[in-house]
Amino acid sequence: MSEIQDYPSRLSDPASRKFGTFSYLPPMTPEEIRAQVAYIVARGWNPAIEHSEPEHATGHYWYMWKLPMFGETDVDAILAECDTCRRANPGHHVRLVGYDNVKQSKGAEMVVFRAGTE
Repeated sequence: MSEIQDYPSRLSDPASRKFGTFSYLPPMTPEEIRAQVAYIVARGWNPAIEHSEPEHATGHYWYMWKLPMFGETDVDAILAECDTCRRANPGHHVRLVGYDNVKQSKGAEMVVFRAGTE
């Protein structure tokens, strides 16, 4: 049996914290993030952008950046809005959510900018 990898995440170390499935993988490249945004759009999900201070990012509540982008299908516009949120909130994590309006839940959620990694 192979060795199971440990992910040392500590409340005292905000840089070590994990935020969903993708955070356990190596950081996504811009091309990989673009592919995930394209997937959200292809599924017909509504993108929304949220942000939070690293010390509060483990909570359930993140600040919503504007309103969800209902019906937006332009991947470049969504990525540009993520970048605008990052520039307006330096030092915050920024995540993208894809809301599934049929199931009335989140279909996707990923941190697209992690504070302190630029």
